[in-house]
Amino acid sequence: MASISLRGVQKAYGDGAPVIRNVDLEIGENEFCVFLGPSGCGKSTLLRMIAGLEDLTDGDLSIGGKIVNDVPAAQRGVAMVFQSYALFPHMSVFENMAFGLKLAKTPKDEIDRKVREAARILQLEALLERKPKALSGGQRQRVAIGRAIVREPGVFLFDEPLSNLDATLRGQTRVEIARLHKQFAKASVVYVTHDQIEAMTLADKIVLLHAGKDTERYGSIAQIGAPLDLYHRPKSRFVAGFIGSPRMNFLPGKVASLDAQGVLVTLDHTGENVRVPVSGAGLQSAQPVTLGVRPEHLEFADASATTHAASSQDGVLARTVSLVEQLGEHSYVHLDQPGGAALIAKAPGNTRLAPGDRASLRVPRTACHLFTEDGFAAASLESVEHYA
Repeated sequence: MASISLRGVQKAYGDGAPVIRNVDLEIGENEFCVFLGPSGCGKSTLLRMIAGLEDLTDGDLSIGGKIVNDVPAAQRGVAMVFQSYALFPHMSVFENMAFGLKLAKTPKDEIDRKVREAARILQLEALLERKPKALSGGQRQRVAIGRAIVREPGVFLFDEPLSNLDATLRGQTRVEIARLHKQFAKASVVYVTHDQIEAMTLADKIVLLHAGKDTERYGSIAQIGAPLDLYHRPKSRFVAGFIGSPRMNFLPGKVASLDAQGVLVTLDHTGENVRVPVSGAGLQSAQPVTLGVRPEHLEFADASATTHAASSQDGVLARTVSLVEQLGEHSYVHLDQPGGAALIAKAPGNTRLAPGDRASLRVPRTACHLFTEDGFAAASLESVEHYA
């Protein structure tokens, strides 16, 4: 087992601006850590630096308490599973899985034992004599994972291992990887993906990375935390908009008043008021802000609820339905939003709402987030965890 520590890590190519900037990160023993972020944010580059396939421009990288900046990849005690499987086409499944052990001059009987045990775990026993071309995509990925398992490394590195699989196989293999991590709990896992479903279901810890100008301004890391921490307590509008599908609704407004109960926000274009239980520290009356609320937290109310909004702790929004996406178990209702993108709300799958209908939406105060002009979240006074 091995922990991983990055201190002031940066990566630049030539004289260009760093693509990885100011990364400070601790990944504990046995921890499943997911690097998540949009394309171009440096997820795979950061993983390859841990693997030893990319050099650090600045900073220190430690594995198991030892600085490994100049240690070759083969000596770092890590095993990597690539997006492209990277199997030798002329070798059988058994030979592919045994390749690293042969290079390490492991005794033949030990190789046979380890490969067959990994094949049993991965349900590959009947495929050991086949060549990669005779395997499905999911089977090839399991062979690549098996090749990593037999080395018994302290750290497993996965670089978007499911991106080449169809939706059904992605789901099945994701469950398999989660099960394997519990079975091989001595090893730490670092996993790269752009798919937030993979991140939310697999991770003990998510490292969400910025891209583009945000990286230059704030550094590479947008937020680190457990999956539900990022979902319930995003530190910025970027995090709030990236975590969750469909993305969080963002409604521009201005601070109407501040008191011990939080901040009263008046929405632009409509004049509707919503009270948000956040600290007013640093906020001023009439200051522009953005109200955030997730589609699954909006509640459809009786049309009469609008008249009682002033006496309620929750704001009520009146909107016209423009589109209904029916997905079976639930539906996503798109509603016209003056001056901006459509407002999206989650409804039961049997909703009778149709385009052109008028709908009232209650905005539960404890489900609201407030962001200032610089994109950062105001400090919350109440928890939204019970909306999970």
